[in-house]
Amino acid sequence: MNNTITDRLAALDWGLIAARIDSIGYARSGALLGARECAGLTALYDQPQHFRSTIDMARYRFGEGQYRYFDNPLPRLVEELRRELYRHLAPIANGMTAKLGGQAHYPPDLEAFQQICRAAGQTKPTPLLLRYEAGGYNRLHQDIYGAVHFPLQAVFLLSRRETDFTGGEFLLLEQQPRAQSIGQAITPEQGEMIIIPVRERPVQGKRGYYRAPMRHGVSRLHTGQRYTLGLILHDAE
Repeated sequence: MNNTITDRLAALDWGLIAARIDSIGYARSGALLGARECAGLTALYDQPQHFRSTIDMARYRFGEGQYRYFDNPLPRLVEELRRELYRHLAPIANGMTAKLGGQAHYPPDLEAFQQICRAAGQTKPTPLLLRYEAGGYNRLHQDIYGAVHFPLQAVFLLSRRETDFTGGEFLLLEQQPRAQSIGQAITPEQGEMIIIPVRERPVQGKRGYYRAPMRHGVSRLHTGQRYTLGLILHDAE
């Protein structure tokens, strides 16, 4: 792909993305990263100088696999994705917050939001690379790292489904009051972005909007290796 990340994100139909998040709880971009970009990000995993910490998921009963949090300065592609994605998601996040009667307001650029994070003592970068091998999985969870959080995040699949790995569907679970939970299994293609709520989303009810808590994870891999880039837009304590 020859055009810039800024151009690719700007070309997406953000009205449709907002509508999909509102109606089904997530949105997909189609292929946003090229195979070479995916391979370049995957290759970073074995270069520890880029990361501030490594988490063995089994140790904490998070699942089976491993992930690494990037350190500052972020790799150029990760930094550009995070900065430009925030700019497009901030209006959607403000709309979600308004529907739920919240007081939080998310500024139009990432740098201003990071100042809010810093004021709350959240200074550590949260973008991460995840690696799963055959038998690996990720339990359903939420990515909350402090008092301040941004309502949306993105996940990019870096590996090739049915070639690099089998199994390993992206899972999304939504809870609704006085009803059974709704589960969705999503099968993105290499380079595709999935946008999901971090904690909850507003759902229209008979008496206005209510909060529907959401969690996400990954089903068990059958074969191969699966790499993912996670872009969380708030920083950690």
